[in-house]
Amino acid sequence: MKHCLTTVFCLACLLTTANVQAERLVLVGASYGKNVLAICDADGEVIWSHKTAGPSKGHAGHHDVQLLANGNILFHDSWTQLTEMTLDKKVVWTYDSATMNGNAGKRVDVHAFARLPNGNTLITESGVGRMIEVDGAGKIVHQIPLKPGGTQSTRLVRMTPQGTYLVCSEDPGVVTEYNRDGEIVWEYPVKTRVYGAIRLRNGNTLIASGGGNSVLEITPDKRVVWEIKNKVPGTDVELKWTTCLEELDNGNFVVGNCHAGPDNPQIFEIDRNKNIVWEFDEYDLVGNGLACWQILNDEQSALVRKKLAEIEAK
Repeated sequence: MKHCLTTVFCLACLLTTANVQAERLVLVGASYGKNVLAICDADGEVIWSHKTAGPSKGHAGHHDVQLLANGNILFHDSWTQLTEMTLDKKVVWTYDSATMNGNAGKRVDVHAFARLPNGNTLITESGVGRMIEVDGAGKIVHQIPLKPGGTQSTRLVRMTPQGTYLVCSEDPGVVTEYNRDGEIVWEYPVKTRVYGAIRLRNGNTLIASGGGNSVLEITPDKRVVWEIKNKVPGTDVELKWTTCLEELDNGNFVVGNCHAGPDNPQIFEIDRNKNIVWEFDEYDLVGNGLACWQILNDEQSALVRKKLAEIEAK
């Protein structure tokens, strides 16, 4: 009996420790004069930062960013070049869409990218109008042309759990779903300068309408079943340029609220009842140009803390 009680006590201690250690870190990429990558805790305290290129020829706003499984950060600070950098700021991989794989001399810019589970990198190239998957050497291993009319101003692209691609086009303002063969399998006309879309666990699609100042949940048969527009109900939070989206394990949504000025949070978590349960409001750090960010889960947060501790110990 004593042994059982000791075991229960130890398990309780472990669970308590795990709960204490669990935390939410936020990776942000801000432009419009701030020009910074940063990792913050849930209260907005910066635990890591890196200054990126300022306004200059070829400079792009940060439109996508990703913490990789190895703890490195994939980002861009020009219209065409992707960079993978360690947390001790060593560049370990680059890819330049301006010059590689047949793009020399063509108009091209990149707003969306992702490192895939197979180690390849998905890159969406506006202008030339294609999605490409490249290996570590920069060789194209798969390619999907974007439909005419949706090639010039793509914004976020996200893969669905089914392996299809949700592609957001600011002009003509539509979310288009492609399968791996490049066939269009679903489409929803937002009719605004749409920015982001993700597939939810229930099979619906959550869309950040960008200039439409709204977030919409759309069923496969294209019915709106949940929406916030212009202002979050019961709050003073105004919606401006809605951008990145995430669905959390608890079913809540996290929404990017770019260009919303100093009086509104740049990111917020909202539940199904439209209650805001968490805000990221760090205007001094990110200013009015925080389009892209990533909420890090417990495992990712622990990896970042471990990497930063190792760097500090050197």
